[in-house]
Amino acid sequence: MNLDWLKSGIAPLDNLISFLHKQSQTADVLKKQLLMELRNNLNIFKNAFLNKANPDTVIDLLSNEAIQDAVKNNFAFKKLKAGSIEPYHVFDERNKKYIGWNAEKLMDKIDEKIVELKNLKKMNNGTVNNLKNNVPLMISNLYFRMKLMADFIKSDFK
Repeated sequence: MNLDWLKSGIAPLDNLISFLHKQSQTADVLKKQLLMELRNNLNIFKNAFLNKANPDTVIDLLSNEAIQDAVKNNFAFKKLKAGSIEPYHVFDERNKKYIGWNAEKLMDKIDEKIVELKNLKKMNNGTVNNLKNNVPLMISNLYFRMKLMADFIKSDFK
């Protein structure tokens, strides 16, 4: 899979992953699980880039269980970050459309994309190869949403 779009973001990504690890040291179990899942998913993208992993493997490794558990348990996503995404949270042009969104809405969109990618893979005999969908774009959009979520959470801790 061509992850060249990730090349410029490896150093900031390492910082975000480290930050999420520190923030996951909390007594709030659901918050901890969400932060760990976001951290782990970002790590998957980083390692997929470094090792040129194929999209099927990336999709298999991505997790959204913590998001779905949080929804089932009526978790208040504002515990991750209160307020809404402002222009100063957005470091990537493609994420400007999320200005005004809150943590819950963005996490819902992240969950939706992970489910969609996993379902596309299941519908095509366990692979996303040869699909009419633009899977590389879908995967990169998912990555940039996750990165925005991490940047948003981190914004008060600089």
